[in-house]
Amino acid sequence: MHYIIGLGNPGDEYESTRHNTGRMCVERIHATRDFSLWKSEKRPPMQLSTGTMAGVKATLVNPDTFMNKSGHAVAHFIKNKKGAGSVVLIHDDLDLPLGALKVSFGRSAGGHNGVDSVIKALKTNEFVRVRIGVSRKNAKGVAVKPVGEEKVLKFLLGKFSPAEMTELKKVFKRAVEAVEAIVKDGHAQAMNQFN
Repeated sequence: MHYIIGLGNPGDEYESTRHNTGRMCVERIHATRDFSLWKSEKRPPMQLSTGTMAGVKATLVNPDTFMNKSGHAVAHFIKNKKGAGSVVLIHDDLDLPLGALKVSFGRSAGGHNGVDSVIKALKTNEFVRVRIGVSRKNAKGVAVKPVGEEKVLKFLLGKFSPAEMTELKKVFKRAVEAVEAIVKDGHAQAMNQFN
């Protein structure tokens, strides 16, 4: 069983914001693959759906906690470090430009509060991450990140423009394929194929 977890914030005011990219991607998986209807759980608060990806059993999880408490939902399923290998965490990444996607394994949180919460809850970083770029890019296609905590927060909690949403939908298509590759063939092969 793989646990595919989308990071984001619950509530209508956070819909379509950059920080909700992971959550939106998991919703895209749910809409395009064979999964059950969403079910709300109370402890910890989260949305769950079960099904298969590439013939492998999987559970989709969208935590209904704020980003910095995401680890509670993940720790509900994963009871030891070995189990962390069945986690596929999908989240926004400021280090990558919009349109870019990267599969990672065993890396630090890189300043991402949601990822940090999951690492602390699992007591390991030995899990797979699908990082989806949200930064603007310069003429050379390199990510241009906002500078300063206040500007970063404002940017992450800002909504995608219609043009950015069009770009994001293309990335989500690749992200869904990347997750399928991860659950079917493992993260090393997925990294070779998608990075």
